[in-house]
Amino acid sequence: MQATRWAQVWMAFGFLWFLLAIALAPTNKVYQQGLVAFVWLPAILFAWPARHRLLELWRAQRLIYTALLALAVWALITLFWAEAPEPAREAKRLLYILVFLLFFPIFADGQPERVIRLMQWGGVGLALTALIAIVHFYGIANHPWMARLEGLGELSHPILGGYVIGLAAIWMLHWVPRRIGLQAVWAIALALLGVFVVLCQSRGAALALLLSVLVMPLYCRDQRTRVIAAAALVLAMLTFWLLEPLVMARGASYRPEIFMSSLRMIAEHPWGGLGLASDYRVATVGHSFDHAHNLFNHVAILLGLPGLLLWCIVWFAVLREAWRARDTLLGRGVLGMWVFSFLAMQFDAASLTGTPRAEWFISWLPIGLASVLTWAQAKSNGCDKIPRSS
Repeated sequence: MQATRWAQVWMAFGFLWFLLAIALAPTNKVYQQGLVAFVWLPAILFAWPARHRLLELWRAQRLIYTALLALAVWALITLFWAEAPEPAREAKRLLYILVFLLFFPIFADGQPERVIRLMQWGGVGLALTALIAIVHFYGIANHPWMARLEGLGELSHPILGGYVIGLAAIWMLHWVPRRIGLQAVWAIALALLGVFVVLCQSRGAALALLLSVLVMPLYCRDQRTRVIAAAALVLAMLTFWLLEPLVMARGASYRPEIFMSSLRMIAEHPWGGLGLASDYRVATVGHSFDHAHNLFNHVAILLGLPGLLLWCIVWFAVLREAWRARDTLLGRGVLGMWVFSFLAMQFDAASLTGTPRAEWFISWLPIGLASVLTWAQAKSNGCDKIPRSS
């Protein structure tokens, strides 16, 4: 049933909605309603017809999904001592995340190239939103060129917008179209994505993008990748030389102080944490911040060390799956996205179980894509047998 044309069109639109409506939807509520209609609903309806695909996934990536289920159960347990205003809503969000992850193997249906193709077009779409944002911000709104660029929609925050656009640049770098005409479109889109990251002046996004490109030759061992890495390094040095006053003006943005204060908060509630969705503030000398600016610290503050351990198992098991599939096109792309996301998590991400938002691109999207590696690796091996997780 999930393989029928109408079902594939429905889910393809849902995937593009997730990728593009983050910038184009008028409100976050509309964005979430679209995800319900075009992502979660088909995933639920087609879960039973696609049960053989889900069973294959379970056999191949049992560690990831066992840890994910354990993390969800532990998060629900912490609701007993959390100061969450609506515990039922928090439980519903966990269910939404699990259904979102199930969407990927159902939509791919054993064909990883289907996901890659849509993400290529999604990258082009995000590049267009980046161009519109640049024209509107500096042209129509007449902001000075030294001002931090704000994206469209939910990407209006310079840091989060930089992370989403930076991640799109990473998957575009790994998935180059084969046709020459499309390669011209790809090059223009990639340039727009890179310019957006620079203009938003998010040092975390820029550093994550640069380091992700520099490590590409470790798993993409070809001449083109080495040239890209060398060119990225030269461009980064030139950009830093030209924009050094802007880069250094904000100092370390209290990140070391926030990190140390977060560790003290973890030490105060090491085992149970504050509980899922509890509101907290990180206090430093003379300042107070509404989150830990580090996803791993954020998870430990809310869910304690058990929650942090389970999240680390999930996250690093995704790295293991991507590394095993590094000889495939999808595997290399997921590896690049994992590196970028891991770096981005260290600087500003602070939402794991919240409603769909920009942070989902660097947390749940790589995990969802990793599920499709099950069939990418099988095709690379030249057989239909799905490798079991060891």
